[in-house]
Amino acid sequence: MMRRRTTLLAGCTALVLALGATACGGGEPVAAGGGDKALGGQTVTVAGVWSGSEQKNFQKVLDAFTEKTGAKTQFVSTGDNVSTVVGSKIEGGNAPDVVMVPQVGVLKQFAGQGWLKPLDKKVQSAVGANFAEVWQNYGSVDGTLYGLYFKAAHKSTVWYSPEALEQAGVAEPKTYDEMLKNGRTISDSGLAAFSVAGQDGWTLTDWFENVYLSQAGPEKYDALAAHEIKWTDPTVVDALTTLGKLFKDKQLIAGGQKEALNTDFPGSVEKVFGPKAEAAMVYEGDFVAGVAKDQFGRTIGTDANFFPFPPVGGGEAPVVSGGDAAVVLKDGKNSEAGMALVEYLASPEAAAVWAEAGGFLSPNKKLDVSSYGDDVTRATAESLIAAGDSVRFDMSDQAPAAFGGTKGAGEWKILQDFLRDPSDPEKTAAELEKAAAKAYGN
Repeated sequence: MMRRRTTLLAGCTALVLALGATACGGGEPVAAGGGDKALGGQTVTVAGVWSGSEQKNFQKVLDAFTEKTGAKTQFVSTGDNVSTVVGSKIEGGNAPDVVMVPQVGVLKQFAGQGWLKPLDKKVQSAVGANFAEVWQNYGSVDGTLYGLYFKAAHKSTVWYSPEALEQAGVAEPKTYDEMLKNGRTISDSGLAAFSVAGQDGWTLTDWFENVYLSQAGPEKYDALAAHEIKWTDPTVVDALTTLGKLFKDKQLIAGGQKEALNTDFPGSVEKVFGPKAEAAMVYEGDFVAGVAKDQFGRTIGTDANFFPFPPVGGGEAPVVSGGDAAVVLKDGKNSEAGMALVEYLASPEAAAVWAEAGGFLSPNKKLDVSSYGDDVTRATAESLIAAGDSVRFDMSDQAPAAFGGTKGAGEWKILQDFLRDPSDPEKTAAELEKAAAKAYGN
């Protein structure tokens, strides 16, 4: 969730909550070679957070599934509150067959509530053959595999306009302090340094996680993700202090804090890569490339590029990942066809469809990297696969949804409040701990 995702509405996103409505694409089965059409006449309902270009590209994958099996598909964007929407649909007797879950915490929540079917032996075999152990672990609860991580995110990438950096006379930074220093030089040249998507609270959690992982280290990161240490720990205060220096610097943020709080994720990309540039850099995951390419016609590697999120305070450079897992609901009307869809999504064939369309990374190690459309994306994908078990999964995605994955609540809202006023990191840490303790129950 991308985690979390372009909110530009496109196609049939008006169906947002109408899981029983007319299909978004899918249509009649299309004759194609290789498929036995064993699922002809069935319809698989899929719910997920994607909209805009991501929804459009995922529909291409669903259409390929239709060609292969004969099953129609319905996809509906849930918005960011996927757990709330799916829960209400289950209670109403209108459960989707498959949900693309954007958070480990939500997957665990769904499994704990008894909503999920364990993935069958065919899917388990495909996952075992095609995915590193770390991704299998992310999809499992108490040793049972429930989720197939179809889409991954490399969330330690800072995207920039090469032209803007060149005009300011600065190069890709090697440290966090150098990144801020270069940002002030860029600002002096007449263009804001960073576009920040403060309207979407999840982007702020990603900022925090990269700073925290680099500054505090992986052991502390794991402990905080599991709530084994409190959010009032000095390492949290230190990371908030580091982040606050950026948030309160009007020279660094396009339009200052107020405009940042009114900028959503697609808008933040537009400020850098749109027709009227307002900033030189935007931090977010690899999925920035898809928006820059599809929405604004940028050529990745030429007029849109990235550098790794730089190390903070003498620490190691962070590698934070995220991902969307396909799960099958017990209460879906066509859960057998839903399981067949998940088996398809576990194949390199399915991953290649979206890889060719762009704005996508797959954790499937069997996917030929030549499927990606540009050298930058290929390099990003290779680094994610090569990182293997050393990658740290997005911390807020591991948390209960009430803390780490709900719009207007928990960590999202508290960090938005911190962006608005970053003057008291200790107070913010205390608010985070209060919300986390309630959500984790400890």
